[in-house]
Amino acid sequence: MSNPHHIKSITEYHKVMNLPKPEHPLISVIKFEDIKHYQTSPTNITNDFYSIALKKDFNAKLKYGQQQYDFDEGIMHFMSPKQVLSFEFRIDEELHHKGWLLLVHPDFLWNTPLSKKIKEYEYFDYKINEALHLSDKEEKMIVGVIQSIAQEYQANIDHFSHDVTIAQFALLLTYSERFYQRQFTTRKITNHNILNQFEELLSIYFIKGNLIENALPTVQYFANELNISSNYLSRLLKNLTGQSTKHFIQDKIIDLAKERLSTTDLSVSEIAYELGFEHIQSFSKLFKSKTDFTPTSFRQSFN
Repeated sequence: MSNPHHIKSITEYHKVMNLPKPEHPLISVIKFEDIKHYQTSPTNITNDFYSIALKKDFNAKLKYGQQQYDFDEGIMHFMSPKQVLSFEFRIDEELHHKGWLLLVHPDFLWNTPLSKKIKEYEYFDYKINEALHLSDKEEKMIVGVIQSIAQEYQANIDHFSHDVTIAQFALLLTYSERFYQRQFTTRKITNHNILNQFEELLSIYFIKGNLIENALPTVQYFANELNISSNYLSRLLKNLTGQSTKHFIQDKIIDLAKERLSTTDLSVSEIAYELGFEHIQSFSKLFKSKTDFTPTSFRQSFN
């Protein structure tokens, strides 16, 4: 993959994509039908602004990191500043797709509650293959809000224009959060398959003795193995089990610790080392927080 083309402003984005100059320097609503890509267009880009895309009928492969997704259906994808997006299409045909693209520069959110709130929406860090799939009803709602944003900032600007646009943008993000929560509920088969794969990877990690060689497993390690983002994995597990990924891993470690404490003569220090802890104090603290027992008192309860 070639080095990404870095786009610093929304005005520059319009120029790169052969679009007319934006009506506002810090926010823009674009119809994908108006974007024409040619052989000279950059295929890897990174921006200094937020990007929210609702795409349909996309005749190319879109990548985020190493993940690839084919947009045969209408879905939404969210990107934060500095994230890299790339796409591949045949050089002998023009790229075409339908939908909407909303660009918002962080400066537009300055000195508003949304400037901090937007960082709490985990879906800005999701990968392409974790995009939001919309029902027809949901899609109409999202398109309606995007069109309202366009109408507001393109109208005659007055004292209330910025506040109204910010409120509409906040509504769009809230709807997206709601629809993502719905997706975690309705796509249970896919989600349970991921959970099963995660539990299998977790078991394999412990069986192979990786704890001694590689220390405690991280959330990012399992996310990489599953080819999904760490935030998506954590939210999926939270929805299915009520636990975060970190707590899920910790519970597995405590189960192993209980087994060793009750069935072996290994010292607490040896058990802590086998389970990937550098310091016995860290192991004892975690064990106490999970069981209300110290490792020694837990062992004594079996004698």
